[in-house]
Amino acid sequence: MTYVVVGAGPSGVVAAETLRKADPSVDVVLIGDEPEPPYSRMAIPYYLTGKVDETGTYLRKTDGHYDTKGIRYLEGRVASVDADAGKVALEDGSSQDYSKLLICTGASPIKPPVEGLDSPGVHHCWTLEDARQIIGVAHEGADVVLIGAGFIACIILEALVERGVNLTVVEMEDRMLPRMMDETGGEMIKRWCEKKGVSVQTGVRVTKVQYSDGAGDGHLAVDLDNGSQLPANLVVVAAGVASNTGFLGGSGVKVEDGIVVDNRLMSSVDGIYAAGDCAQGPDFSTGGWSVHAIQPTAVDHARVAALNMVGQDAPYRGSLVMNVLDTMGLVSVSYGAWEGVDEGEQSVVVDEEGFKYLRLEFLGDHIVGALSLGRTEHVGVLRGLIQNRTPLGEWKTILMANPQRYMEAYVDHSQ
Repeated sequence: MTYVVVGAGPSGVVAAETLRKADPSVDVVLIGDEPEPPYSRMAIPYYLTGKVDETGTYLRKTDGHYDTKGIRYLEGRVASVDADAGKVALEDGSSQDYSKLLICTGASPIKPPVEGLDSPGVHHCWTLEDARQIIGVAHEGADVVLIGAGFIACIILEALVERGVNLTVVEMEDRMLPRMMDETGGEMIKRWCEKKGVSVQTGVRVTKVQYSDGAGDGHLAVDLDNGSQLPANLVVVAAGVASNTGFLGGSGVKVEDGIVVDNRLMSSVDGIYAAGDCAQGPDFSTGGWSVHAIQPTAVDHARVAALNMVGQDAPYRGSLVMNVLDTMGLVSVSYGAWEGVDEGEQSVVVDEEGFKYLRLEFLGDHIVGALSLGRTEHVGVLRGLIQNRTPLGEWKTILMANPQRYMEAYVDHSQ
């Protein structure tokens, strides 16, 4: 019996380790497509700022970890899957047989249809190699343009600021963090960034990037649709991600936004499972199926999928939309159905000058979503109230009048 895990990010590594622990008798093969030991993309910003070296990004830091665990690690990119034969083909021409297959191939950054994004000096910030290239250019005083102001972009933003660059952020949506924050929160984060010396342009598109190589030092010009042009030594593209599923053509595996899985994380093909950023799994808030490209969901998926692969019955109750971000000291949080639901109610408190904001979304006497900005105490309690579907009773009226009392509601229902 051979279990093959494709993808060596957090989801793949946790899955391989779970498989090995759950069934010591089988072969476990982990396939990664980068010439690095398995590492965490979430650690790359710390590498950019020098807080960790490259080894600090590695998911497992003990030499020989995978050999010790009895996990065979292969480097290669999967080109196709033959479900009938139980075989994955790699781009180098080799292949690997499997009894059961778990796909943890994650996602890749989207390249917007903008002329010039293939120019020297334009990079994503997704891999360790990307980070090495950025470090070579993003020196103190360098002009840097960051395309995008979503969750990943804002993590990169902070790392670039710590490197001392002159940073301009360009976001085509009307606010920063458009998939995590409403207009109030997004505008508050924008003002915070500007207060910290970052130039932010929202509702603006990059139309072209031009490169010239004068006097041996290449430089870039970034054209915007408002008619202005930004000089740049470096352009970083962080305009979203898409699930890595292209190699599944002809496999019979159903793919929409990601690989469609059931509540055991199995795909439409028996014996093939998916987890992490490439999986379109059960959504706790909506009752539907969504891709939640966050590391906690990826790790939860991995454990559940691995247990089901070895024959245990491990249903997955669904992932919760959950984002926690620290933008140069301003902490923002979104949980669950933060945009509200049909027939729902809302309670809001705003302190514009103090950069504090709290929004609770209710359905009946349950909190179903929340936004928090500028608060660091007890924000995890909001997640608990939502995920546990805590019935509020009389606390519903109290929180509608003053949402800041959510901790008291949580304590009262915990007794």
